[in-house]
Amino acid sequence: MSRLTAHDFDQEVLTLFDAYVHGAIDRRTFLERAAKYAVGGITAAMLLDQLSPKFAEAQVVKTDDPRIVTDYVEYESPKGYGKMRGYFVCPTAKDKKASTGKLPGVLVVHENRGLNPHIEDITRRIALDNFIAFAPDALFPIGGYPGDEDKARTLFSQLDPEKSREDFIAAAAFLKSQNECTGKIGAVGFCWGGGMVNFLATRLGDDLSAAVAFYGSAPNTDDVAKIKSPLLVQSAESDERINASWPEFEKALKAAKIRYERHLYPGTQHGFNNDTTPRYDAKAAKLAWERTIAFFNKNLR
Repeated sequence: MSRLTAHDFDQEVLTLFDAYVHGAIDRRTFLERAAKYAVGGITAAMLLDQLSPKFAEAQVVKTDDPRIVTDYVEYESPKGYGKMRGYFVCPTAKDKKASTGKLPGVLVVHENRGLNPHIEDITRRIALDNFIAFAPDALFPIGGYPGDEDKARTLFSQLDPEKSREDFIAAAAFLKSQNECTGKIGAVGFCWGGGMVNFLATRLGDDLSAAVAFYGSAPNTDDVAKIKSPLLVQSAESDERINASWPEFEKALKAAKIRYERHLYPGTQHGFNNDTTPRYDAKAAKLAWERTIAFFNKNLR
């Protein structure tokens, strides 16, 4: 049985799903509005299930891969929630290519569901590209990722945004200070995480050496001039909500002479890099990921 892709769904269903996963509509509203697109024995509930993540099927790097060492570590966030936890991954000694034994770090920032299996897999993939990778869980202060995407979204709405921002600022400092790290770090984020990476670029100054935002919201325009790191902006073509802010963001980047590059991937949906759902676009995701790793190699090594 072939894997479903975005092309197997009406664009309106994809738009409804995007609204649902970002809290603009609830589950009941999605089902009611999607019902008219449920034909041929398919129900609205089945459509929702088809669009929802399939973590096990999409896993690329196994949790026990011998080429990496993984751990869940806690760190202090005095201006945020106080105590935080994240997924720390580094290559094993024999797989490190740096003669010093130290590697640059990459902070990985999840979507609006916390540290789910997909983001942990992404973190392992980055480690295999010869980086120290660290993925905090914004939901840790209220119990952590619950193992259910709907519950995770509900929990996410309970977070204090200001405290969460401070938690990721603290995470960047934690990563930068690790013995395994050269002290040079970058950040990559997806959706909510993309917006967080854009925010971090305005706050971390020279402490951040590269920022990659996948379909993330723009930072406050007045803060753009504070950015010191080069930016790589990865955008989906069918993503009206996020793309609406790009013209103003780009204008501010140009005015402040910030180094940036933006790629808009034709025919893609918001979330096209997430290979656990039908919105995944294999061709675009491969190219976007190659650009991401090349960007980190150029700016962090």
